[in-house]
Amino acid sequence: MKLDLRRTVRYYYLRFIRLQGSPRSLALGTAIGAAIAVTPTMPLHTIAIVLVTLLLRVNTLAALIAGAVVSNPLTFAAQYYFSWKIGNLIFPGRLTWSRIQHILQTIEDSGLVDGLKILSHLGLDAILVMMTGGLILALPLGIISYCFTHWFFVKIQEKRRQKHFLN
Repeated sequence: MKLDLRRTVRYYYLRFIRLQGSPRSLALGTAIGAAIAVTPTMPLHTIAIVLVTLLLRVNTLAALIAGAVVSNPLTFAAQYYFSWKIGNLIFPGRLTWSRIQHILQTIEDSGLVDGLKILSHLGLDAILVMMTGGLILALPLGIISYCFTHWFFVKIQEKRRQKHFLN
C-alpha cells in the first residue's frame, strides 16, 4: 500500500513537470483545477474543469491533475466539512450539524437510493451554505496554486533552457 501510494504520487509529479506550455497557461490551468476541485460539486468537477479551461484556453491537463490531487477519496470529507463550516459562518443556522447527522443516519438506515432522494430534498439552504463555503475555500486555493505553479514552471523552463544551451 505504502509503495503504491508513493509510486502514484511520483507518477503524477512526473506527468506534471513534463507538461508543455507557457508557465502562465500551466499555472492558470492548475489554479482553475484546484479551485473547482475544492468546491462541493463532486460529480461535476471534471466536466467543469474541462469546460472552463477550454473556454479560457489554458492547460486542461494541468487542471485535471491538480483537480485529482486536491479532490480525491482522502480529501472529500475534509473539503465538505470545511465548506459546511465556512458556509455556516456566513449563513448561520441554515444547515445545522444536527440536521446533517439526522440526514446521514437516515441515509445509513435506508440505503443508497433512498439516501439520494433525501439528499435531493436538502434544498436551497444546503446548496447556499455548501457552495458559499466551497467558493470561499476555492479563491485562496486558486491564488496560491497559481503563484506557486507559475514560479515552479518558470524554474523548470529555465532549467530546460540551460540544459539545451549546454548541449
